[in-house]
Amino acid sequence: MKKLIIVGIAAVLIGLGGGWLLFRNHTSSTSSGNTSGRKILFYRSPMNPTVTSKVPMKDQMGMDYVPVYADEGSSGGERKIAYYRSPMNPSETSPIPKKDEMGMDYVPVYADQAGSNQIHIDPATQQNIGVTTELVKKMKLSRTIRTTANIAYDETKLYTISTKIMGYVEKLYVDYTGQVVKKGQPLLSIYSPDLVSTQEEYLQAIKYRNQISGSGSSISKQGAEQLVESAKRRLLYWDISEKEIQALEKRGTPEKTMTIYSPANGIVTDKMIINGQNIMPGMALYKIADLTTVWGLAQIYQYELPWIKLGDKVDLQLSYLPGKTFQGRITYIYPFLDTESKTVQVRIEIHNTGNYEFKPGMFADATIKSPLTLETAAVPNQAIIHTGTRDVAIIALGNGYFKPVDVTLGARGDGGYVQILKGLSEGENIVTSSQFLIDSESNLNAALNNMNQPGSSSDQNTGQQNNSSEKPESEKSSSDNEGVKNMQMENNKQMSEGKKEDHSSPVEYKGVIAVKSVDDNKDGKIYQCPMDFNVLSDKPGVDPKCGMNLQEVTIKQAENNLVKHGFKVK
Repeated sequence: MKKLIIVGIAAVLIGLGGGWLLFRNHTSSTSSGNTSGRKILFYRSPMNPTVTSKVPMKDQMGMDYVPVYADEGSSGGERKIAYYRSPMNPSETSPIPKKDEMGMDYVPVYADQAGSNQIHIDPATQQNIGVTTELVKKMKLSRTIRTTANIAYDETKLYTISTKIMGYVEKLYVDYTGQVVKKGQPLLSIYSPDLVSTQEEYLQAIKYRNQISGSGSSISKQGAEQLVESAKRRLLYWDISEKEIQALEKRGTPEKTMTIYSPANGIVTDKMIINGQNIMPGMALYKIADLTTVWGLAQIYQYELPWIKLGDKVDLQLSYLPGKTFQGRITYIYPFLDTESKTVQVRIEIHNTGNYEFKPGMFADATIKSPLTLETAAVPNQAIIHTGTRDVAIIALGNGYFKPVDVTLGARGDGGYVQILKGLSEGENIVTSSQFLIDSESNLNAALNNMNQPGSSSDQNTGQQNNSSEKPESEKSSSDNEGVKNMQMENNKQMSEGKKEDHSSPVEYKGVIAVKSVDDNKDGKIYQCPMDFNVLSDKPGVDPKCGMNLQEVTIKQAENNLVKHGFKVK
């Protein structure tokens, strides 16, 4: 009995010992597989994934930075892809995988790598606030300009009736304003003592010439002829016609009065004389306007000027003749701006009707259908946020991510579309409604990031801004920027000691960058960050600032990327 008890106790002890050994071996192997088998690329802030570090550290709240392993980028479900970005131009994005013009694949941007100027909105929130999008597309823009035209006299068909002699109004044939007159119609007759005496002198000169024509000397005949011509010339200067002078010669007696006739068809717009009135030379007697054509003076805003040109047809409507449309034509664009209305005046020539339905002083509705068309990239005008100092559009990156961009606008066309000169490309998806809410959310996120992450300082040599996740001076000893600076100091130390410079680790270069010097193995290729283009290496690696993998590029491509983004190369 005692022997059985001893055997049982021994079996239990052996079982416990074996189980302990198995558990220890399993724990050791598991721990070894989790730590030694995975390579840590960098460490990321648990509260702000855009803030990274090459060494373990704590954030401002005392929380440990989270390690990011090399195999996380290739694991399918651990990191969510927000959108895809062009490897040569990070401002060009796509919600789906694609290739650029050079055949290079777009680079995936993960949700934890989205920039501080981007914002994520879940689908339910998008539906609640009514987010709608539209593609930037190339289209033909046209413009219909609607304005008001002030009807005025045709200045080329205005006449003033005056006389060159002193006299008295003997009789008025046209005696009220507004009377219609025809060309050659008598307007008034004037009695002038000077005119009567000049007629008598002319008749006496003719009589004297006739008397000496047979017996006088050649000198006498020449003098008599000069007297006749002098008197006749004075009558012609007083606007006495040749026909009236011939009638005077035939009649042989002077006329007491002189009749003044209308020079054109028109309407008497002003009558400044009455019967018996004494008139002086140069005094205006009548003003006559030919209303067969009139002018419409329209006001055009500056942004509408590119759409009009000389010869454009204009449709005009008068409020007291509803349903009737008249045609006009632009004949002149005035070369100055009205300082009060900030508009440019345009002259429209209008052929009046037989009843003179276009009366000076009226207003007409003018519609100018521009024949010009502009084929260009355009977006709806409501998709643009006008801040007063700049124009902003919201790009939908895909998967709920949005980014505001500055745009430069051009001409505005019909249908509420506006030309895009800069900032957007054809095929990009932009927000057309609720963009104000998205822009406000983006600005709020930027403000919160600035509160938690003090602003970056400017580089004195290049003027380029550092990453917005840079720590204050008191914390830089443990930040990612210190890692970059330490690399630069090490490289400088090697150079000062006469050692060959090593470019196997990513380094942020400043000033004038010698790209070819980075190529240690002389294969014509180096590695460059697709976000921070001045981070270069001759070997594969990870950008210590943004945590992105460096991409292999040629020396020429690296130089082009640097120059395109404001850096200097040599």
